[in-house]
Amino acid sequence: MKSFWIIPVFLFVGCTLAQVNVEVLSERTALENQILGTYNALDNEMLLLASVRAVDATGAFQDAPPKSREQQDAVTALQVLAFHADDLTAFKRLKWVGENNQGLLGAFPMQKERVPEDLGAFAERYSQKELESVVSQINTARETLMRRVIDMNENLTDADWPSVRAIFGKLNADNALPGEKIQDENGTWRIKS
Repeated sequence: MKSFWIIPVFLFVGCTLAQVNVEVLSERTALENQILGTYNALDNEMLLLASVRAVDATGAFQDAPPKSREQQDAVTALQVLAFHADDLTAFKRLKWVGENNQGLLGAFPMQKERVPEDLGAFAERYSQKELESVVSQINTARETLMRRVIDMNENLTDADWPSVRAIFGKLNADNALPGEKIQDENGTWRIKS
């Protein structure tokens, strides 16, 4: 009979615990989310433009829908980034480049000592001038895409350019892998841990 009363009392006491509400807030600011959303929309826009068929249902050739100069430039920029993606990964592993706080790459003198074995042939193949050329192409492509994000977003203007660059810099640093060089907001370069 005692155990009959213990169970209801135990359940009643268990129900009197305070309710805890947990809200998870994103670490991103509203502007960061807005820019990232526009960038993702840009990526989707480029996929749609690239997937347009040149033949209609009857088999006749069709002209592709007209693209604005900005759309064409953004497609080209995405192609440049895709073309150099493997080289960029290697450059970062070799610490020849790092993500600066303005959304671009910073280039460093090429150190060819103590190169990982799997990157030996790659490192020997590149000169400082070639590295700087690839970095310049990547940075130009990144700036084109940042400009396109501003153009596509009705809430952004050219006055937001410094903020957009800083946000892209933060996103690139967040996406950098451990061991890669990143630049802090105050301009200090460090190895991401």
